[in-house]
Amino acid sequence: MTDTRRPTPPHPAQHQDPPGETKLMQPIPDHWEHSYKGNGKLEGKVALITGADSGIGKAVAIAFAREGADILISYLSEDEDAADTAKWVKEAGSKAVVVAGDIKSEDHCKALVQRAVDELGHLDILVNNAAFQRTYADIADITAAEWDETFKTNIYAPFFLSKAAIPHMKPGSAIINTTSIQSRQPSPQLLAYASTKGALSNFTAGLAEMVAEKGIRVNAVAPGPIWTPLIPSTMPAEKAAKFGEQTLLGRAGQPAELAGAYALLASELGSHMTGAVIPVTGGEIMI
Repeated sequence: MTDTRRPTPPHPAQHQDPPGETKLMQPIPDHWEHSYKGNGKLEGKVALITGADSGIGKAVAIAFAREGADILISYLSEDEDAADTAKWVKEAGSKAVVVAGDIKSEDHCKALVQRAVDELGHLDILVNNAAFQRTYADIADITAAEWDETFKTNIYAPFFLSKAAIPHMKPGSAIINTTSIQSRQPSPQLLAYASTKGALSNFTAGLAEMVAEKGIRVNAVAPGPIWTPLIPSTMPAEKAAKFGEQTLLGRAGQPAELAGAYALLASELGSHMTGAVIPVTGGEIMI
């Protein structure tokens, strides 16, 4: 069987300034733009998705919209990518609210939740997906400011957003966090990022227990190597060219290949799942 998502040719060496733009990537990632078929699993739901301009967040937004959900698209500053996500959401027949801003700010996180409630009517699903990473060979090269930015983006923001969202959520609502295989198999050059993903997995388990009596489920998806703008904008070009080759499938995953796991956790199909972490890693084992 032909693997239609395997990049052909393999990723050429490439680099761009962070946070990265989809249109500059070679090859362009697959976000389910032309292939995901929904069947109403999220009809009438409202989802707030961070980092929904590109990568995994974009694929999840498209999949959720095709399942019937309205979407608040949260992103940092990539206006063109966010507008493209909104286009696909609207073409699916769903509403899209597009909001730029820095989720390191608790006030901004509160405002995102309030806009979802005010403009889309309620909030049923929170996807804490946005993340920050950079690679360093030596701990001496990691500044305190860099450490703070990584933690504030990757673990403070999910805390801020969850705290703001939970009072608006009814039984049956879901919070889904994007952790990583790095949470269990940390790469030394991703010391700060991997540390935050370990914390986020722990946060997922603890929050699931805390809000279970409210009928809110909290789970996580742990991607392995996935081809998103974060890769060429945070890795040396020669490493980006070989990104994902170490997996059992021999390649990086596409954002589209994550969306099904999020749809499961957001919908009634995952109604008996909470505190779980679903690995989507191309065969890399999470131990």
